[in-house]
Amino acid sequence: MSGPDASRTRATIEPLWTPDDVAQYLGIPVQTLYQWRRKRTGPPCRRLGRHLRYDPTAVREWFVDCKGAA
Repeated sequence: MSGPDASRTRATIEPLWTPDDVAQYLGIPVQTLYQWRRKRTGPPCRRLGRHLRYDPTAVREWFVDCKGAA
């Protein structure tokens, strides 16, 4: 992407979160995230090579959706 809109788009993209970031945001141990992933519950994540990454928007949406279920 190039042109005047390119710098604006790059500035608005939020970096992906690591498991540590998500655990801190949710106030839970990182190990809980790994358990949820094995059980296919918890916020959605993607594997990039051998690293897990979370979309911050998806984590927030997951939290709002499951908030009433707890």
